[in-house]
Parts: sequence; C-alpha cells; structure tokens
Amino acid sequence: MKKIYSKIESDTLLHIVYRLNEINGRTNIAPETEFLQLSSLKLKKNTTFSPHKHIYKQGEKQTIAQESWVVIKGKVKVIMYDLDDTIIHESILNPGDISMTFRGGHNYFSLEEDTIVYEYKTGPYTGQKNDKIIIGDDK
Repeated sequence: MKKIYSKIESDTLLHIVYRLNEINGRTNIAPETEFLQLSSLKLKKNTTFSPHKHIYKQGEKQTIAQESWVVIKGKVKVIMYDLDDTIIHESILNPGDISMTFRGGHNYFSLEEDTIVYEYKTGPYTGQKNDKIIIGDDK
C-alpha cells in the first residue's frame, strides 16, 4: 500500500494506491477516520457472514467528497496533487488496483481502449458545481 502525504502538511494523508497483489485476508485500507471507507477481503470458499443491515449514524464533522477508482479492465494513469495543487505522485493502475483520494486533487488518464473502472465517491452527489473545483481554473 502506497500512502501519499502532503508535503505542505506532512501529517495529512491525501491519497492511497493499493495493488491487487497486496490482498491477503482482510485489510482495512482507509483509516477509520476518513469518510470513504474501503477494505479488501480474500475469502476462502464457503466463507459467509451473518445477514445484516446498516444503521444511520450521527454526522460528526464537515464532509468533503472523497473518491476511489477501481480498475476493472485496461490501465489508468493517476496523477495526485498536494494541497497547493502541485503534483505529488503518479501511478499506473492495472486491473484490480485502486486509488483513493481523501483530500488534494487528482486526475486520471485512460491508457487503453475500453478501459473500465468503478468510481466510488461519498455522497450525496448534487452536481459537479457543488462537488469540485477544476485545478487551474481558480488561479
């Protein structure tokens, strides 16, 4: 797991890159303090869980849209930005790899035709103008 911290605020986790080949048992990928939560599970045949449903929880802090991409097919280049909009990390994501952004910016480039990804984001989603600022447009 590659954790990318801000160069401006050295204790601020901005992004994570997690590779398919790192999955073994259960791993909590996102810190429990983040809104976007993700775990990987490698399950043996016939593994099951108790049927359950989730409950509403009281919000504890102001929210920011956090986002994760899971590459299903193809390859994606992810460019990750620090709090001051400078590039802090770049990675190539292959099938089964993920990126997570908790804060800071990001950009993605599909490197193969018909690349397929799943995008996960904290909600509710109320449109692009309420969700993001384009890096470079505010300067």
